[in-house]
Amino acid sequence: MSRQNYNDLLAFLAVAREQSFTRAAAQLGVSQSALSHTIRALESRLGLRLLTRTTRSVSPTEAGQRLLMTIGPRFEDIDAALASLSALRDKPGGTVRITTGEHAADTILWPAVRKLLKHYPEIRVELFNDPGLTDIAAERFDAGVRFGEQVDKDMIAVRISPDMRMLVVGTPAYLAQRPAIATPQDLAQHACINLRLPTYGGLYAWEFEKDGRELRVRVDGQLVFNTLGPLLRACLDGFGLAFLPEDMVAPSIAMGKLQSVLEDWSPPFSGYHLYYPSRRQPSPAFQLLVDALRYRG
Repeated sequence: MSRQNYNDLLAFLAVAREQSFTRAAAQLGVSQSALSHTIRALESRLGLRLLTRTTRSVSPTEAGQRLLMTIGPRFEDIDAALASLSALRDKPGGTVRITTGEHAADTILWPAVRKLLKHYPEIRVELFNDPGLTDIAAERFDAGVRFGEQVDKDMIAVRISPDMRMLVVGTPAYLAQRPAIATPQDLAQHACINLRLPTYGGLYAWEFEKDGRELRVRVDGQLVFNTLGPLLRACLDGFGLAFLPEDMVAPSIAMGKLQSVLEDWSPPFSGYHLYYPSRRQPSPAFQLLVDALRYRG
């Protein structure tokens, strides 16, 4: 294939990854019709159908999937090599894309990013809030954020927070009207506010541990959220118990708005880690962000 056709391969990668001509065209800054023509021309030159198109979706064929897996990492390496050249500039620049959850973004990432960008105006940071365990290589993220025990062994992991703890909390008025809570099994008698996470394929089971005994408890109640902010507000409004990070509820506990229960069943666990592929050469902009996030407690 001649060099002028490399742009066609980039167009194919965009459509295959987005599984949408509309989103890929917006990403590339071209019209859908022009993008469709480019893909058809590429398929004609190769003599293979690369994409299966329906009225609702676009997905790679077997040949398209093989091409995606073969050339995708190579173009990523080229992007990384170009980004690394920013080390030769007076100030590092380029874009860093990170997928993370809402709590880590609010409490860990944003405070570090806010300070960093003031000193490096040519660095751009994209924080993508996704509670699922995103495949960072497939989605072309530079890094992701997970709890330590969730990071795959083949990834480089950098601790960015201290150990954490989850607490069961409720308002004093709610707890005064309901049966006492001594064990996680007692939660069956209570209204609990659920969290739905795509990672778990449904409602998150509250996790407890005491004296080496681990329990995962399915709770029930009137409300389900997929982010923590509204869940905390519903708890403060007295709609039931919530299971939330300790640092998120500590101010409300200190003010007497919330009370915690089952603290003896809530030991600390490994905190947030930034992770990224070991084979990828970090750009200077990415390395600066890693250094800013690194936990030094």
